Amino acid sequence: MSKSQRTLGQKTVFHTQFFFRKFPAVPYIFKWLIICLIIGILTGSASAGFLQSLEWATNFRENHLWLIALLPIAGFLIGLLYYYWGKDVEAGNNLLIDNIHDPKGIIPFKMAPFVYLGTIATHFFGGSAGREGTALQMAGAIADQLSRPFKLDKNERRILIISAIAAGFGSVFGTPLAGAVFGLEVFLIGRIRYTAIFPAFTSAILADWTTNLWNVKHTHYHIDFVPKLELLPVLYSILAGIVFGICAAAFSKIIHWTGSFFKSKIKYPPLRPVVGGTIIALAVLLMGTTRYIGLGVPVIVGSFEKQLPLYDFALKMGFTIITLSAGFKGGEVTPLFFIGATLGSALSLFIPLPFGLLAGMGFVAVFAGATNTPLACMLMGIELFGAECGVYVAIACVVSYLLSGHNSIYTKQKIGEAKNRRYENQQDRTISDFL
Repeated sequence: MSKSQRTLGQKTVFHTQFFFRKFPAVPYIFKWLIICLIIGILTGSASAGFLQSLEWATNFRENHLWLIALLPIAGFLIGLLYYYWGKDVEAGNNLLIDNIHDPKGIIPFKMAPFVYLGTIATHFFGGSAGREGTALQMAGAIADQLSRPFKLDKNERRILIISAIAAGFGSVFGTPLAGAVFGLEVFLIGRIRYTAIFPAFTSAILADWTTNLWNVKHTHYHIDFVPKLELLPVLYSILAGIVFGICAAAFSKIIHWTGSFFKSKIKYPPLRPVVGGTIIALAVLLMGTTRYIGLGVPVIVGSFEKQLPLYDFALKMGFTIITLSAGFKGGEVTPLFFIGATLGSALSLFIPLPFGLLAGMGFVAVFAGATNTPLACMLMGIELFGAECGVYVAIACVVSYLLSGHNSIYTKQKIGEAKNRRYENQQDRTISDFL
């Protein structure tokens, strides 16, 4: 090599080093852009396949209602699957949150197919469950396999799982902004991990984009009328938020109590969904309606179009709590949307706000109170219903978050910043410590 070539090489190295010293974020952005691209494509595709499967299962069940009689048998098979081969992934979303707090071994990939099969079976045979839990678990199990090839350390693995949660949530609901903030917000009450903000938003946006490329359609909701922002509507919104917060706290407390009851009374885990499935199947038979099983999306849409009866939310709460507490798979979030939207619609009997607006407020506010993610729920309301209702949605979410107390459907959430003085010295304790 000639002297001029060596000099040129040295100058190139010098300029490269100078560039990275001047712009230290460039390697970080480049690395996470590659990782997020992989997460986005894989998670978005998994969500697309899951949503299509879920739609098929729901339609097939509604056209063959005799399948609901087989729900106890399906529950037994799901119970066997997890008892003999899936104990290490049975914690579901709590396992993801636990790994953000304290990353240990790589999340087993089998979590993805197990929760997929369990959720499809739950919906196919008539359980009342959601889809967010499945999307998050599939995303987390898929994404964490990247830890070894990219040689990620503990802090980077935390960011990876946060990004996976953001991607799964954003793609399954078609709300990438809410998904990103949900991933940043869900594991630690009152705090956000800003070191993950770029990967979370990038993963959520890419996953949602990928799901759309697969031509998967999300449900659209419409609020006909939003009143002018004045004192009385604001006061009514606060009142509604109080009701939504109480509902969220009640759901969280009852579902944990019912889960403990099943475990204490039925020692062999595969038998728990048999009992729960029998209760659900008999209830459907006696009531003569499938209104309260599955996702319940038609009822959610209907809550924006007309005033619904007050008992809708209570019945959906009962069906969902029995289904999930007994050991069936799925998520709590879409049922929480149903509970909140129908409760909001019914509240228009007493609160002089448009039933469509109250349905939208309840849709996200009960979810905000049950998961302690008010910022994500505000963004979700804006993404789903439009910016016009943003202030009302925000009021309902904040009030619900505060009124729900330190309760959550996710027992591994930690207290980062206490909501009130009673819990000021309880930082870093998990929700499970208070159950």
